[in-house]
Amino acid sequence: MILRSLSSFCCFLLLSLIDPSKAVQPSAPEPVSAPLRELPWGQLNFLHTTDTHGWHAGHLQEPSYTGDWGDYISFAERMREKADSEGVDLLLVDTGDRIEGNGLYDASDPKGKYTQDIFREQNIDVICVGNHELYKKSSSENEYLSTVPNFKDNYLASNLDILDPKSGDRVPLAPRFKKFTTKKQGVRIVAFGFLFDFTGNANNTFVEKVEKTIRQKWFLEAIHDRDVDLFLVAGHVLLDSPEYNAIYKAIRETQWDTPIQFFGGHTHVRDYFKYDNKAYGLESGRYMETIGFMSITGLSTGGKSQSHVVRPADMLAAAPKFSRRYIDNNLYSFHHHTSLNSSTFSTPHGRNVSAMIASARKALNLDHSFGCAPTDLWTNRAPFHSENSIFTWLQEQVFPSTISDPARENHPRLAIFNTGAIRFDVFKGPFTIDTTYSVSPFTSGFRYIKDVPYTTTKKLITILNQEVPQLFDSPYDLAARAPEPNGAHVATSDTAHKYSRHAVKQVPLSPLSSNGQHEQPLTPGYTTTDAGGTDGDDTMHAPIRFYRVPNIFETRVGFPSTSSSSSSSSPAEPETVDLVYVDFIQRYVLLALEFLGTDYKQGDTEVYMEGKTMTEVISGWVEENWKDDC
Repeated sequence: MILRSLSSFCCFLLLSLIDPSKAVQPSAPEPVSAPLRELPWGQLNFLHTTDTHGWHAGHLQEPSYTGDWGDYISFAERMREKADSEGVDLLLVDTGDRIEGNGLYDASDPKGKYTQDIFREQNIDVICVGNHELYKKSSSENEYLSTVPNFKDNYLASNLDILDPKSGDRVPLAPRFKKFTTKKQGVRIVAFGFLFDFTGNANNTFVEKVEKTIRQKWFLEAIHDRDVDLFLVAGHVLLDSPEYNAIYKAIRETQWDTPIQFFGGHTHVRDYFKYDNKAYGLESGRYMETIGFMSITGLSTGGKSQSHVVRPADMLAAAPKFSRRYIDNNLYSFHHHTSLNSSTFSTPHGRNVSAMIASARKALNLDHSFGCAPTDLWTNRAPFHSENSIFTWLQEQVFPSTISDPARENHPRLAIFNTGAIRFDVFKGPFTIDTTYSVSPFTSGFRYIKDVPYTTTKKLITILNQEVPQLFDSPYDLAARAPEPNGAHVATSDTAHKYSRHAVKQVPLSPLSSNGQHEQPLTPGYTTTDAGGTDGDDTMHAPIRFYRVPNIFETRVGFPSTSSSSSSSSPAEPETVDLVYVDFIQRYVLLALEFLGTDYKQGDTEVYMEGKTMTEVISGWVEENWKDDC
């Protein structure tokens, strides 16, 4: 608390950077007004974040998602005030992947220098780890030494251990579970914090398979507790996954009718899942685009005398009612849902944190421009291979002129990349330091295998994109595709479309004109279809068409030219090529080569373009080729 007070005091000096009526970052555009669905408040309510990936400054080029972490703090504080006044409870949950993906985290040295202090300012009731916190020894130790102490017993790690950096002992990253009682309604909750069966972690952490964890004595004792009104399972896990289905089954075998609330993450989508009439799950998107809202009404309240519990008539249902809403992260939504305005919404605490963010961005020079993007480039809002696809730009313009090692520059090379290494879109306008890290934040370098027969390498793309079961036995293995929002209009390679399978069902919207029509055209955005239907998004949007992209794409560099006298129109094929790839996918490259009948091993690989990362390759190309000021 002392550290938190000191940081708040220091931030007072930074408030001149922030317009107190806006609170969002100074360069953020104004949110666009839109018809909104109301929040379905209940007896027990939740705000949920996941996969924020360093986007705590909000989206500075997308009006729908301009709220920053300070605005979220103000929103949570105002929502708690509203809950208190109504005699109901509000809890905050975060389910991991808070790092890697934005300049606010990735541009600092050490990484996370500013974001740890910014993130800790939110009062989160249940928090757990994501896989991105575990890729590197340094980031997992930061969790253990900083983030866990910041949130104390609210940080849960049900299936994760770490080597203590001081003692070298293997210890739980955080408490396995906790039991607590809500302050207003007296709902007794047993909460857990899980990670999916992740295997890509650094060797100082140990992820126990969920199936093994749920057989442990401590877990069995926790789910046998009869003095429980709700089990809360937070996790960086897909909602409809073997891991969560195993946890659900274990609880149901012991407590057949106790309500269960799951919170998920990892897939970067808005999703809502029904396990049974008393068990539901929520996942709340990615990149600070979404604040998830969940409510439950009809829970027992064993933690307080019934004479002290406020129980409106609609809370006395025989079976609990679960409801959800996905809130667009902007001040227009926040003002509406708190019944406040630009003069009354933001809190001193929230404004201080917005000032912290502005100061950090200035210190990191995140608005420094490498050049000017001439057009929008999309990860999955343009067809793969189209001129507006970011992968076409990389494949045809960036990589052919940048993937070259001086020691091997005269050798043809086939370079392959996972689409998951490209995390976000490029917007027309300044291509800044922040843009660079948003597009490609990872520190992965390049490796290669020299002189591989081209007859072998040209088959690799097919193998890696088909996810041959013998190679990829887990839905998390390659994790390479750009995410596709649930219920979006998704175009496949043959341009067939997948539309909502549910009839449109809406709760009342505002504002409407006298004839029942929307007063202004709807802005493009999330139009989610989930287990609850099509009314989950708080903001009514026009749908966006999304296009599927493969796991892997390739660039051919230095291939021999076809002779003009040749009757064939296809390019000449070299006998051998240097097979170049991002080192993150080396395991899959070697597995695919083995599947193709070769015996290449890790010892056959070497560093390519030593010291270069994809982030640097992209920013260097932009600086050279998009020099013009916007």
